[in-house]
Amino acid sequence: MIKGQKVVCTNDTFSPTIRALYKQLPVKDNTYTIRQVFLGREKIVKGGDSATVGLLLSELTNPPDPFHQGEQELGFSSERFAPLNEVPPEEAEESEVVGVGSWVSS
Repeated sequence: MIKGQKVVCTNDTFSPTIRALYKQLPVKDNTYTIRQVFLGREKIVKGGDSATVGLLLSELTNPPDPFHQGEQELGFSSERFAPLNEVPPEEAEESEVVGVGSWVSS
């Protein structure tokens, strides 16, 4: 996932704690634009071997993360989103022409 990419929310189930911390949450099946991609802090906070990829979305703005010393905005796990399958304009035009001159039964 990269900055500027369109994504679709696939999971909008949040705990009451998350709902209390965030001002705006994504809604399932809605499309969003990635504003920023960042590395989650699980490795630092929980001592794990890996970290999730976090996203900030252009359409949603939230308060700073109360647990982040740099006051980074609260973001969302990339696992809650799927890339939007956008059709390039050239392919969209070609698909509109499909069927022209095709056989028609009488």
